Amino acid sequence: MTPVSHYLRCCEREIHYVEWGSKDAPPLIMWHGLARTGRDFDDLAEALSGIYRIICPDTLGRGLSQWSPDPDKEYCLAFYARLAASLVDQLGFDKVRWVGTSMGGAIGTVAGATTLKGRISHLVLNDNGPSLASAAIERIKAYAGNPPQFDTVSELENFFRTVYKPYGWQSDAQWRRMTETSTRRMPNGKVTPHYDPAMVRQFIVHPDDYDLWEEYDALDMPTLVLRGTDSDLLLQETAEEMTRRGPRAKLAVIPGCGHAPALNVPEQIALVRGFLAG
Repeated sequence: MTPVSHYLRCCEREIHYVEWGSKDAPPLIMWHGLARTGRDFDDLAEALSGIYRIICPDTLGRGLSQWSPDPDKEYCLAFYARLAASLVDQLGFDKVRWVGTSMGGAIGTVAGATTLKGRISHLVLNDNGPSLASAAIERIKAYAGNPPQFDTVSELENFFRTVYKPYGWQSDAQWRRMTETSTRRMPNGKVTPHYDPAMVRQFIVHPDDYDLWEEYDALDMPTLVLRGTDSDLLLQETAEEMTRRGPRAKLAVIPGCGHAPALNVPEQIALVRGFLAG
C-alpha cells in the first residue's frame, strides 16, 4: 500500500498530509517531530493501514506544507494545536487516536487539553513529555536552526545518518527514503533538509512552550509513553513521573535507541498496535 497525498487549508495555511487505509476505518493521526515530516511514519502507517484510516500531516513549515508568513506568531504549539483541530474538523472526525513523536507528542498534549479536548481517545507520546532536558533542546537547536547544504543527496543522507542515529536501527532503504522525502534543492543547486529554519524561533520567542505539566495533568485518555533507553530529551525520572500524574501513562522503554524511536521495527510497531487496540 502507498500513501495518498492531500492538501487542506487550515487556519488560512495550506497543510499537506498523506493518508493511508480505508476511509471508513477509525481515524488515527500520526504527527512527526520538530524538523521531520509525516513520511517518517511510513512503516508504522503501512503496518496499521488495514485497521485505521491514518493521517500523517507535515507541520506548518515542514515538508510540503506552507511556510509561515508570521514565524514568531505561528511556529508554536498553540498554533499547531489550532491547525490540528482544523484538520480534524475538516476531515469530519469526531474522535481520533493520536501517535506523536517528540514535537508531535507535544502537539497532541496541547490539543488534547485545549482545541481537541475530549476528542483524542488514545494518546501515544513517542519520547516526549511535559518537561524536556535543556541540554537536548540545545543540541536540537544547534543542528535544526542552521541546516547545512550539500552538493549531493548522498552527502545529505550521511548527515541524516549522523544526526538521527539515536532513532535506532534503520535499513539502508529506510535511510534513503527518509532522505528523499525530506530534501529540498536550493536556488544555488545544493540540497538541504526540507523545512523552514525559522521554525526554531519557537524556542526563542516561546521559551516555555514545552513546559506542559499543566496541560498533561488535564488529560484523562489512555496514554502510552515510549522512551528510548538512551534518550537525552525525555529523562527517565520525567517518564516515571508521567505514570503518576495526569492520565497516569503506561511507560515502555525501547532498547537500542535514544531520541526518538523510529517506530519502524516489529517490536515497536507491536507496542503501538496493542495499545491503540485497547
